[in-house]
Amino acid sequence: MALMEGKKAQDWINLVLALCLFVSPWIMGFVVESVPAWNAWAAGVVLAILAIATLAMFAEWEEWASLIVGLWVIASPWLLGFSTSPNAMWTHVVLGALVTALAIWAVWDERQHPHAHA
Repeated sequence: MALMEGKKAQDWINLVLALCLFVSPWIMGFVVESVPAWNAWAAGVVLAILAIATLAMFAEWEEWASLIVGLWVIASPWLLGFSTSPNAMWTHVVLGALVTALAIWAVWDERQHPHAHA
């Protein structure tokens, strides 16, 4: 686990969730639906960039940004009008909820253990 030494598990999990979100249109079968597919790809890329940035040099704002992206992913089926597509909607809600919970955990953990990301 030397790779994780000095890094929080949340950072690595967030990177995995970003990858899951990015590949979800193919895996969950909504790649032909342009709005949810593009939303998953865009949110996945943004989350991956935030996760990589956090792994490189922790800053609490990156966790807050992940929280906002997670909330967006949860709400996007209704805001973008694809809530009637079960695969796309549930994929976004579940992965968004995981990203949101992870971001809250990371912020809480940082507040409890400052500078543990060093």
